[in-house]
Amino acid sequence: MSSGRARGQDTPVFFARAVLRASAYPLLLVSTVAVGAVALQLDWDPGRVSPLFLIGVIVYLTALERLIPHERSWHPDAREWRWYGVYFLLTMAASAVAQYLVTAMVVRLSPQEPALNLWAEIPAALLTGSLASYVVHRLGHTNAVLWRLHGVHHVPEKVNVANNGVNHVLDIVFAQGTVQLALSLVGFSSRSVLVVGLFVAAQGYFVHANIEVRIGPFNHLLASPEQHRLHHSTDLSEAGHYGSDLSIWDHLFGSYTWRPGREPVAVGLGDPASFPPTGEIVSSLLHPLRRAKAPGTGPT
Repeated sequence: MSSGRARGQDTPVFFARAVLRASAYPLLLVSTVAVGAVALQLDWDPGRVSPLFLIGVIVYLTALERLIPHERSWHPDAREWRWYGVYFLLTMAASAVAQYLVTAMVVRLSPQEPALNLWAEIPAALLTGSLASYVVHRLGHTNAVLWRLHGVHHVPEKVNVANNGVNHVLDIVFAQGTVQLALSLVGFSSRSVLVVGLFVAAQGYFVHANIEVRIGPFNHLLASPEQHRLHHSTDLSEAGHYGSDLSIWDHLFGSYTWRPGREPVAVGLGDPASFPPTGEIVSSLLHPLRRAKAPGTGPT
């Protein structure tokens, strides 16, 4: 009798979580489009709207991690929050440096009036930036020198919003600088780059979120947490998925390994001793300067 009553009392909770799992990602996408549209309409300063939007995305996804977690053991503890906070600040600083390095070129090469209609230019800029990001990310796993930078991101043995910011500063400068440079060389307008940047930022943190959200067939077009958890797998045979916004490049270049229900057995490094622990921040930043023990080029 009491167990039946308990199940009845839990029914609204289960229903609410089911609704949240189904609506969490659409709400994120709708919010991203809305912010982008308003930013264009009101001519908002990208330097202000982008950081504020990113903070909003992080708060939203962090709340979802508590409401609909994929793996409760992946929640950061107090000590990890401190580490991740330092890395996040370093990542933001590195992003600013990358942006500064290409600003002059963007201003010089980006046309005052876009060659295409803005709503045609936005998807073109998204495809261009996404391809550049895919190539750089894949090189981070296959090139021995770049892996010594990017591997810092793969040290944590859990995947969540907070440790998405665990990166080597030079990895961020190289990756984001390359993407921004590609967009400026093609000549996309700053307005289209702003809108694409909002989507990419939202996607980047969404795929890293420790949330029980599944997007079904849309996995073949868009990157998702289901795919990105495999990317962090210690099993290299399934650790593809270098796209963090679109998944079409993984399909095109043979790095798409996800199928419904597929989950990594473990995430992190196959050889944890190959990198300093995440908490040793200074050692992690100095790691690329040290002689490598072996010529490994991936999270093995």
